[in-house]
Amino acid sequence: MSPGLLISAPSSGTGKTTVMLGLLRALADDGLNVQPFKSGPDYIDPAFHKAACGRDSFNLDGWAMGKGLWQAIAGQAAGADICVAEGSMGLYDGVATRGQQGFGSSAETALAMGWPVVLVLDVGGQAQSAAATALGFRQYMPDLPFAGVILNRCASPRHERLTRLGMDRAGMPVLGVLPRRGDLTLPERHLGLIQAVEHPDLDAAIAGYAAFLRENVDLNAIKSAARGAPLPAPAALPRPPAQRIAIARDAGFSFTYPHLLEGWHAAGAQILPFSPLADEAPDPDADLVWLPGGYPELHAGKLAAATRFRAALRKHAESKPVHGECGGYMALGQALIDKDGTRHEMAGLLGLVTSYEKRKFHLGYRRATLSAPMPGFDAGATLRGHEFHYSTILDQPDAPLAQVADADGNPVPETGSTRGHVSGTFFHLITGDET
Repeated sequence: MSPGLLISAPSSGTGKTTVMLGLLRALADDGLNVQPFKSGPDYIDPAFHKAACGRDSFNLDGWAMGKGLWQAIAGQAAGADICVAEGSMGLYDGVATRGQQGFGSSAETALAMGWPVVLVLDVGGQAQSAAATALGFRQYMPDLPFAGVILNRCASPRHERLTRLGMDRAGMPVLGVLPRRGDLTLPERHLGLIQAVEHPDLDAAIAGYAAFLRENVDLNAIKSAARGAPLPAPAALPRPPAQRIAIARDAGFSFTYPHLLEGWHAAGAQILPFSPLADEAPDPDADLVWLPGGYPELHAGKLAAATRFRAALRKHAESKPVHGECGGYMALGQALIDKDGTRHEMAGLLGLVTSYEKRKFHLGYRRATLSAPMPGFDAGATLRGHEFHYSTILDQPDAPLAQVADADGNPVPETGSTRGHVSGTFFHLITGDET
C-alpha cells in the first residue's frame, strides 16, 4: 500500500478542505503521483480533489462498505507515491449503530488504512488552550497514529509563539502555521461547497492554496510522516447495471460516486454522457438512462423547457429502464416547485411532486430493502446509500420502490418510487449490502 495521511479536524469549518486541496496540488507540483480519497459519503469533494492533483478521488466509508468493496477502492492507489485522504466532519464523528465495518468516522478510516492523522486546528480565539484540544484528540483513540497539527487562522507571530508553547508541552508536532486570511474560503451553498464545475476559476484558486501551504507548512515533514498498512488482494468494484449506460452529466446532474463509475468502466460498460440542461437526448441505443443527483432546483426552468430531452426520456422509458437519484429522481417526477413557489413541469415519468418553497433538511445514511427491482438489483436486495437534500415531498402517488431506514434502523418516509420501467430514490447508491 502506498504511504498516506488523513487530513482531519475537530469539526467542520476549520479549513481542512483548503489544506487538502493545497496539499494535493503542492505534492503533485513536486512530481509525486498523489492518490486522493474522501472518508465518508460526500459526493462533492472528490471532484475538487481530482482538479487539484489530476487523479480520480474515491470515497472510503466504514458504515456503508463491506471488506471487499473497501479493498477494491483502496486498490485504486496502485502506482501512487502517496495517498492523501480528507476526513468528514470531526475526526471521531460517526453514527450510533455499527455498519458493515464501523460507525463511519474518519478515525476508523485512518486506523484501517494505517494513515497518520494531520489535525487542522482553528486556533482563533485561543493560544495554549489549543494544545488541550490536540492532546484530547490524540488520546481519545490511543491506537490511532498522529502525524501532528496544522495551526490555522493564526493572528500574529505572538499568537503563533504562544500556541506553539502549548503544543510543545503536549508533545504534538506542529507541521505548519497558516496565517489568518479571508480569501481562502471556497464558495458554498446549502449542500456545502458548490460543484467543482461551477467554480469561476478553480485552478487558480487551488494554485493559490498550494502556494500558501508551501510558504507556511513543512512539506518534507508531511511527506516523511506518511505511512500505510499492507492490504490483501483487492476485490472487484461494483458491476454495471447495464452494458450501455446513458448518464446525465452537467451542472444539474453530477453526484455519482466515483467507485461506481470506475467499476462500470472496468467491467466494460459504455458510459454515454449527455446534458439535460443543453436539451440533449440520451443515446437511443442505451440500455439504461441514469439521472444522478445534483441541483435541479437551480435549473428547473431550463429542465422544464428541455423538450427534446424529455421526449427522448419518455420514449426510452416505454421499453427500457430509467433510474434517478435525488435530483435525478425529482427530474423524473411530475413537477418541481422552486424556492420562490414557481411550479416547473418535469418529465412526468413518475408522479412525484417536490418543493423547495417548503424546505426540510434530510441527511444521513440509508439502508434500503427493495420492494421492486431497480437497475442492477432484484426485488429483495438490500442497498446502502446516503441522502442529503432540502426538498419536501408534496405528492408521491406511485408504488414505493423500497423500505428505507436510517443508519440506526429507524424507518424514513422517502421510500423512492417505481412505475413501469422507471424508478427513483432520494438516496445516492453506494453499494449493495453484500459488498
